[in-house]
Amino acid sequence: MKLILSRKGFDSEAGGYASPILPDGTMVSLPIPDDSSVVKYDDLYRTTRIYQNTESLFCLMDSLSGGKIKSGRQWKQLVRESKCHLDPDIDGSTLVRSDGWRGAFGQVDQAATQLHNQGVEPGDIFLFFGWFRRTIECNGRIIFDKRDATGKHILFGYLQIGEIVNLSTSTVIESWLKKHPHLSDQYLTNRTNTLYLASEQLSLVPRLKGYGKFSFSSELVLSKEGQARSKWQLPDLLKDARISYHTSESWKEGYFQSAHRGQEFVVEAFDKTASDKIKRWVKGLIDRNTISCQQA
Repeated sequence: MKLILSRKGFDSEAGGYASPILPDGTMVSLPIPDDSSVVKYDDLYRTTRIYQNTESLFCLMDSLSGGKIKSGRQWKQLVRESKCHLDPDIDGSTLVRSDGWRGAFGQVDQAATQLHNQGVEPGDIFLFFGWFRRTIECNGRIIFDKRDATGKHILFGYLQIGEIVNLSTSTVIESWLKKHPHLSDQYLTNRTNTLYLASEQLSLVPRLKGYGKFSFSSELVLSKEGQARSKWQLPDLLKDARISYHTSESWKEGYFQSAHRGQEFVVEAFDKTASDKIKRWVKGLIDRNTISCQQA
């Protein structure tokens, strides 16, 4: 089994600010802007463990950013018609779903080619991470907590690959995938356009689905306390593995220097002993932190 650390959600150029950690510990990974998509921020609903009400991502983002969103280097007005790239799509509660729906993740161009060249295959597991900041509730609105000024890289979900579909050559597309952004005209003619469909169950923890979201806990935080976001606190057991886009020089005194570029970091153990240790680490991480509604 290979592990893929996959960077997703808002960043300094796509979106312009961090995804929020809500006061109840719910992490909401904000999907990047995408005018070619059929899904709007106002179509998506965030659910929480404590608050009984739900609201659209548009309303949450409007509260966080004052109605602004960044695409490339340009700040734009966030409106109810603003569209987004819902990918990875691992939360069944955020949209009304068709029968048969399960988690899915798409990739294209260099990132898709890299995953193919690294031999990523069914059974391998994506751990998704992004840039997150804590929030507080103030006068009925969710705003960023000024005490967490810069935020951190944090793991927010997973997907175990059940099937890999090249969308440029596939002749049969499941109807429940129609809203996925990689089925838009912008991507369909790209020969690297690939979908990774989740397995029905997680092989490491069969009572869980092959995809799911995490609720915040300190063990999901990658960024080392008091350091820049890109300086990570990874377990030493990952020293016994190759991590694409990185070398042995990435392991510094007291931290791991993650690459500033690249979306998919493929982790492959040097031997079976190291592989077993990584599997146990991933199993525990997912089992302890997956939101309970993701059980199979």
